[in-house]
Amino acid sequence: MIKAILVFNNHGKPRLSRFYQYYPEDMQQQIVRETFHLVSKRDDNVCNFLEGGTLIGGSDFKIIYRHYATLYFVFCVDSSESELGILDLIQVFVETLDKCFENVCELDLIFHVDKVHYILAELVMGGMVLETNMTEIITRIEEQNKLEKSEAGIAAAPARAVSALKEMNIPQKVKDMKLPDLPSIGNLKF
Repeated sequence: MIKAILVFNNHGKPRLSRFYQYYPEDMQQQIVRETFHLVSKRDDNVCNFLEGGTLIGGSDFKIIYRHYATLYFVFCVDSSESELGILDLIQVFVETLDKCFENVCELDLIFHVDKVHYILAELVMGGMVLETNMTEIITRIEEQNKLEKSEAGIAAAPARAVSALKEMNIPQKVKDMKLPDLPSIGNLKF
């Protein structure tokens, strides 16, 4: 099972963190720092697997990572997961991000965090791998984009109604309105 998915830059700034087991927020930050220190000091030509840090579960857990340009993609998993399977999952995640953002970079992860989490949710949910077929994932993302665009039309309806009211020039219409003559109060009997 996947315990956590972390993405951070070369300076250790987290750009994405998803924990599938509860940790208090301060513990999550310590896990990110410890994981960064474990993977950042390793050479690029060494194995991409290592034993989990003391905070994430020790030797019962593995850290599997890939370093792409300025970002580290790290999956913290238990011993039942296949290292090569997780490396393939990282590759699918990165390629999917690359297709969705057209040459993904760190800024895409910062400014489109909701979309990145949606893509990740298509791959992994509750620590279990859901889908590894990139075309299937891209199809779901395109469906989500169409849905968002159609909802944007609905969401824009109140703004269109307000602008239509402004164009009606209501104060002038009130002045031009003809009201029937009302009887004077003096003629009424109680």
